[in-house]
Amino acid sequence: MTTPAFDDGTPARAIVDLDAIRDNVSALRDHAPSADLMAVVKADGYGHGMLPAARAALAGGAHWLGVATAEEALALRAGLGPDVPVLVWLLTPGAPFAELIAAGVDVTVAAPWALDEVAAGARAAGRVARVHVKVDTGLSRNGVAMGDLPRVALRAAGLESSGEIHVVGVFSHLACADEPGHPSIDRQAAAFDAALEEMAGAGLRPEVRHLANSAATLTLSGLHYDLVRPGISVYGNSPGPLLGPPGRYGLRPAMTFEARLANVKHVAAGEGVSYGHLYTTTQDTTVGLVPVGYGDGVPRHGSGGAAGPGGPVAVGADGSGRVLRVAGRVCMDQFVLDLGPGAAERAGDVVTLFGASDGVAHGAPLPNAQDWADAAGTISYEIVTRLAPRVPRTYVGTAGSNTTDRTTEGEAQQ
Repeated sequence: MTTPAFDDGTPARAIVDLDAIRDNVSALRDHAPSADLMAVVKADGYGHGMLPAARAALAGGAHWLGVATAEEALALRAGLGPDVPVLVWLLTPGAPFAELIAAGVDVTVAAPWALDEVAAGARAAGRVARVHVKVDTGLSRNGVAMGDLPRVALRAAGLESSGEIHVVGVFSHLACADEPGHPSIDRQAAAFDAALEEMAGAGLRPEVRHLANSAATLTLSGLHYDLVRPGISVYGNSPGPLLGPPGRYGLRPAMTFEARLANVKHVAAGEGVSYGHLYTTTQDTTVGLVPVGYGDGVPRHGSGGAAGPGGPVAVGADGSGRVLRVAGRVCMDQFVLDLGPGAAERAGDVVTLFGASDGVAHGAPLPNAQDWADAAGTISYEIVTRLAPRVPRTYVGTAGSNTTDRTTEGEAQQ
């Protein structure tokens, strides 16, 4: 894999390694060999680019693709053609059910109201709707309540008998799979099995039962059922710090976020840095201005000094540099690093906010998204997904078609 030169004058870029996504999916399949795999590519592929990520996941052996919104599902269908199974699960009354069904997208029934709208959409499309029933087994978020399931199951069976829908799947979502041994895991698994029995009692025979997210795919083989639905692990990040770094599972992060120093200058001892002077220099030093901020998706909670530890940034090329922390407040478009007295860095030098590593918390010389999550009090999912559109994506690798070495997501989707 060759990384394109970073010399076009842009202040920052996100390099997306499509081969990493492909290889991560292959590794995930090894963790769940008895089940098919649905790669979750919602939220623009967790910030990596939905269509490039989807193609790379398919190249790695994904059998299905999963998204949250109707718009995402229809974009996948338009970009990838009719043959890839696509499931959409977060729909509201008035959603374009007819358009989704006509496009061959599997739709989710997560509340009693949805059955009638799905049936109406199927009649309008002139096509049997492929339906997955989502059951709330204890997350108390989306999904049919267990108390409502008997009537939903009977209604779904009636619509299946009349030829308007086909119940392809039943699924649920785990609340605490990233916390090993959490008691809710067993409770939800038992509730899911009860839901499957309720569906069977109504005469429904779904083809796929699915419950496992990334954490369960990696660590809970008893919950793999017929299909697993990894999301964050497709992109090479661990589902949570309690499960250890990505390398433990044969994963590598697919995104590297780089910026070029915009300014390097001397600052005297005792000077305040950035808004609020949350960081004060302790000696005569050199500071470097990194031209990205919360307008680009860098979390403001990653500010350093009195605000907290500060997000980590690798300074210096070839692994010979050092990891520094954000000095002071992260601003909308920029933040500051205290490079130290006698620093050799110059304007234009590249620094790396996060990349393909197990993270400095695990002794790596390069930060990863989890390191930033730790500094900002959030999760790695948010770090990669929140990266703003004004940060161009540069695609590298050979996985998938029409996506190699493109410099923006829009180009990669053409």
